[in-house]
Amino acid sequence: MFKIKTGASVAAIALMASLWPAHAEDPNLIVLDWAGYEDPNFFAAYIEEHGDSPTFTYFGDEEEAFQKLRTGFAADAVHPCSQSVPKWIEAGLIAPLDTSRITRWDEIETSFRDIPAFIHEGQYYFVPMDWGNTALTYNTELLSEEDVASLQAFADPAHAGRVSLPDNVDDAYALGFLAVGVRDWASATDEEFEAASAFLRQVHQNVRSYWSDGASLAQLMQSGEVYLAWAWNETFSTMSYEGYPIAMRRDTVEGASSWVCGYARVAHATGDEDRFYDFINAWLEPETAEYIVNNWGYGHSNAVAMAEMSEEDLAAVGLETSENLRAGTLWQGPVPAELRERMIAEFELIKAGF
Repeated sequence: MFKIKTGASVAAIALMASLWPAHAEDPNLIVLDWAGYEDPNFFAAYIEEHGDSPTFTYFGDEEEAFQKLRTGFAADAVHPCSQSVPKWIEAGLIAPLDTSRITRWDEIETSFRDIPAFIHEGQYYFVPMDWGNTALTYNTELLSEEDVASLQAFADPAHAGRVSLPDNVDDAYALGFLAVGVRDWASATDEEFEAASAFLRQVHQNVRSYWSDGASLAQLMQSGEVYLAWAWNETFSTMSYEGYPIAMRRDTVEGASSWVCGYARVAHATGDEDRFYDFINAWLEPETAEYIVNNWGYGHSNAVAMAEMSEEDLAAVGLETSENLRAGTLWQGPVPAELRERMIAEFELIKAGF
């Protein structure tokens, strides 16, 4: 999670956050979010204006959030990732946005903002905010660069019991598809889906634990129990900052994955709509972009703010770009609804050992 320059442990603080059912502050705006995003540095302008943070309540993965909202769970804003948005629009769970109230709308990276799947009947439903990678991450004292040149390392029996994958269907299948040579999962064939699933079954034999958040993965890797993981930038950024021997490889033979997440307004929201837009506008401030890059190792959707950051600073947290890296990336964009449902069902079987 974020970097704390005190005696407190990053992992311990993040773990406590994940156990809180809600972080109750301003009752006029309830945000259904991933644990850790209650960090006030993400929306400092909101706190300055209203004197308090929104109320936060948490989900473990997007399917859980989807099911909660479908049953009428009370929330005003929610934090999905790109691949889920079309399903949420179709289910009527999120509401169209008034983009005229988003002050930095024109500064948002258009390749994120204007994805057709985020637009329905001419209206936008999703504000991209944070982006990053899921890539092979390893302990440099226990594995060499040669050991991790390929994603096939995850399935190597030599690493039995020392591997961790995300308990997240999208990240898992990004690994599976990449490993069998697929970089556009939206057009994957039945045969490619079956091959990706078969690879994940092989990897399952090596998995010590499926991690649910960056803090739990960091604990596994700090202890040495796990030395090879499919992980977000956060793990590399925070652990390297704390002096652990860790590296992130986005340049394996098969490549790595990238994703973008953001906020949407819940369709049955009863909170203050003005505060929803105040929250969004605070998130889009350049100060937020600088903070999420330097302290979490994630990118920000404010393209203007990102353009002012040096390549050296971006490389230090694993966010550098090049033609080769882009060519080797599986973009976790929206997938056909039928394929996504198959991915969800199959991943549950794989984790159960079937």
